Amino acid sequence: MQLRVWFIYFCSLKTRDLHIDFENSIGPWLGRTGKLVDYFFQESFNAKGLDLTKEQMIVLKKLTFQDGLNQNELAFLTLRDKSSLTRLLSKMEKKNYIFREQSREDKRIKNVYLTDYGVEVYEKTKPIIQNLITTMEQNISQEEKQQIIQIFKQIQINFNSKLEHI
Repeated sequence: MQLRVWFIYFCSLKTRDLHIDFENSIGPWLGRTGKLVDYFFQESFNAKGLDLTKEQMIVLKKLTFQDGLNQNELAFLTLRDKSSLTRLLSKMEKKNYIFREQSREDKRIKNVYLTDYGVEVYEKTKPIIQNLITTMEQNISQEEKQQIIQIFKQIQINFNSKLEHI
């Protein structure tokens, strides 16, 4: 019991010396903003009667520009791991947004294609996306927008360089 008390006391000494001002760092603002964007997307999709998530919309968008991507390429482009992408694609297949077909060259690979209905659903998201962009960028100058983009790019570079050293 006494060892436990000493351990707790010792841990509290270490944390007392280190003050982290997390609320005035970029992290919480970035997180809150991301959650607001996600919420706006979902509410907008629901208001238009679209049975769609932001993640599904991203897959539809990627396939609109390059139909027939294989699942590995799609996982890389959407920054998802293979198993979560597989679950997402299964849901999208059930909704008739996409279909998967075995590759002719390599039977282990499945290519993903949009259905006509998937194209139709993606087209319905375009005004929603435009409205989201307009709302986000309201009262932000072109110069400020470029600064924000550069800052986000730098944050990504910072994290990517950390990942390379792990």
